[in-house]
Amino acid sequence: MAAPDFWDDNEAAQKVIGEMNAVKGSVDQFQALSSEFEDLEVMVELMQEDQDDSMAAEIEQGISALVAKLEAFELQLLLSQPYDKLNAILELHPGAGGTESQDWAEMLLRMYRRWAEKRDFKVEVLDYLPGDEAGVKSVTLLIKGYNAYGYLKAEKGVHRLVRISPFDASGRRHTSFVSCDVMPEIDDDVEVEIRTEDLKVDTYRSSGAGGQHINTTDSAVRITHLPTGVVVSCQTERSQIKNRERAMKMLRSKLYEKKIEEQMKQLAEIRGEVSDIAWGSQIRSYVFHPYSMVKDHRTSAETGNVGAVMDGDLDMFIDAYLRQQIKPSAAE
Repeated sequence: MAAPDFWDDNEAAQKVIGEMNAVKGSVDQFQALSSEFEDLEVMVELMQEDQDDSMAAEIEQGISALVAKLEAFELQLLLSQPYDKLNAILELHPGAGGTESQDWAEMLLRMYRRWAEKRDFKVEVLDYLPGDEAGVKSVTLLIKGYNAYGYLKAEKGVHRLVRISPFDASGRRHTSFVSCDVMPEIDDDVEVEIRTEDLKVDTYRSSGAGGQHINTTDSAVRITHLPTGVVVSCQTERSQIKNRERAMKMLRSKLYEKKIEEQMKQLAEIRGEVSDIAWGSQIRSYVFHPYSMVKDHRTSAETGNVGAVMDGDLDMFIDAYLRQQIKPSAAE
């Protein structure tokens, strides 16, 4: 039965529907995998009864395909951390290097948009500051979809680019860095203490892609959390009130993420382990010259198909990272 029309504008209802569809999709996927397994069993039995090896190649191919599907399904089910299923807030910030780094940030922005499109996730630009000549100085995206945070948490860290710069008349090779921050979009019912007196709220005119044509009033909002120095901003809505609501949601997510990181650091100190949870840790290199390669330094996953990666083909890196995180838990 179709949902009533009034649910279309209800974000909470849409979220529930999305989760129900995701669960139904998992059940349907399990049934399809079970059916494929049963079909292969029948084929093996027929081959053994008839002593006909002509089916061996087809069976082997079917088994390989089924194993790949089972691994993908397993990973999907293993995204069971409390906030894996939530939407993701993704921020890109270029490092030193001016136009070159800002252009790299825009390339990554396109890459993550393409990745989201492949999964039918929705992407909203919450904040966008254009570069002086090209690229972006900073951008914040809200990526909406079931398990969006669970997948994209693998992308948190510094991304390094090596290429011949199109902005260098001498054709020299340049290295650029962009930091990627990923947080779950925390619901209002999650307890994060935010006192009004700890907030500094500034308003300004929207600017840049997704904001420059919204209006000419001071509708954009920037909120600074004074005790921690955390700053968030939003300019995607026409209304200052709505921009403030979204900015507060982003602030809640950032403060929650900060709280979790502090807990992880304390736990590592208690255990006496050396744990690198720094925001500036380099996680992946994208080499365009003198050869083509993308390599993840955490998992050693790599590919020479740079074009596919920049078109959003990130699953091999995300899968490798998530499985690496799962292994210690499984051993325990």
